[in-house]
Amino acid sequence: MIQSMTGFGSFETIIPSLGKVSVELRSTNHKFLETVLHLPEGSLSLEDKIKKSIEAKIKRGRVTCGINISSRRAGDVFINKALLKKYVAKINAIKKEFKIEDGLNINTMIHLPGVLALEEERVSPENIWPKLKTALGAAVNNLAKTRVREGLALQGYLKKQADELKEGLLAIKSRLKIALKEKFKSFTSDEERSSFLKDTDTTEEVDRLGFHIRNFKNKLIKGGPIGKELDFIAQEMQREANTLAAKTFDVSVSAQVLKMKSLIEKIREQAQNIE
Repeated sequence: MIQSMTGFGSFETIIPSLGKVSVELRSTNHKFLETVLHLPEGSLSLEDKIKKSIEAKIKRGRVTCGINISSRRAGDVFINKALLKKYVAKINAIKKEFKIEDGLNINTMIHLPGVLALEEERVSPENIWPKLKTALGAAVNNLAKTRVREGLALQGYLKKQADELKEGLLAIKSRLKIALKEKFKSFTSDEERSSFLKDTDTTEEVDRLGFHIRNFKNKLIKGGPIGKELDFIAQEMQREANTLAAKTFDVSVSAQVLKMKSLIEKIREQAQNIE
């Protein structure tokens, strides 16, 4: 089975007495596997566990994981009485010194910096991990499903391109036989023919290109994390096509090779999306 490196997966669950937990995963192309985490404050201890859960199913690509916890727990209100006493003492001293009659009111006091604060009830990351692990696993599965769907589409596209390459190569072989016969008619000696073939013989390039096309199609059928292999094979096809273009003496063959080179470029572009 072939997977694309691009995809999206998410999942939400409720943790009793805590609230809603949302997990979102997004993956894009990358040479290797890279995991980027955006976690709630205080969840750093779970980083390795989260990465291992993702890496168990995703082998290549840049995966961004965002986890959000919408807590239902009500925090407690904290009044810093010690600080408030200092404020009142300082303010009363100023009032006495400058003979100010205005009195302090509650609205003024609670808005003094640092007097009123909201204490959030913290939850141990280890306590929520079992539920979070389940949510993360579901999100990873959903991500993998989208990558598989994308991979199937890529597989069909690349197979079609490889079939076109094979047809193009067969056309080149057929045309080369005719072109050689026509060209040989203009030579008056075996020495001329031999010299011509030395510089223009493309048998090796055609055979190698045929081998790479077959190998490419076989890899597509085999499936798995083959993106790097497909890209390498496409590079080799590109190399042989370039040599073939440089050595050919026939205009029709040159035109066909140019089409094949365009197909190979498209193949390389799409192969780089495969895990």
